Amino acid sequence: MRCPFCNSEETQVKDSRPTEDNTAIRRRRACMACGARFTTFERVQLRELTVVKKDGQRNPFEREKLERSITIATRKRPVDPDHVNRMISGIVRQLESSGEQEVTSDKIGELVMEGLAILDSVAYVRFASVYREFREAKDFEEFIGELHGEVNS
Repeated sequence: MRCPFCNSEETQVKDSRPTEDNTAIRRRRACMACGARFTTFERVQLRELTVVKKDGQRNPFEREKLERSITIATRKRPVDPDHVNRMISGIVRQLESSGEQEVTSDKIGELVMEGLAILDSVAYVRFASVYREFREAKDFEEFIGELHGEVNS
């Protein structure tokens, strides 16, 4: 494993343990060259997924992109990071076990929306504003109106 600080390939595992949800192995590492310590995560990957975007473009699925978008939506919200990680792992597991090699960005977006709706309503609206491409304040009003309609029904 290459050191993220000095790029040396001489690193040593100091501690390994499963993550709380048992979906990954957390490894604490030390660089033999510069002495820096860092953490890596090892996860099972069932299959290579390709994301098909709305414009037809195809890109390899990247868990990190999914994590970034959810982190932005949940920023400064009272959301337990472990719950977020479990949600992300659940989404990835669903996608990988679907049997499909290609998955649409819409499918990923809908899975994120489902997870955030349960996790945090503000994060849900934040994500929806980007995913559904809100252009003005009335888009928020309509979306929140739909939310209240679903809750009150």
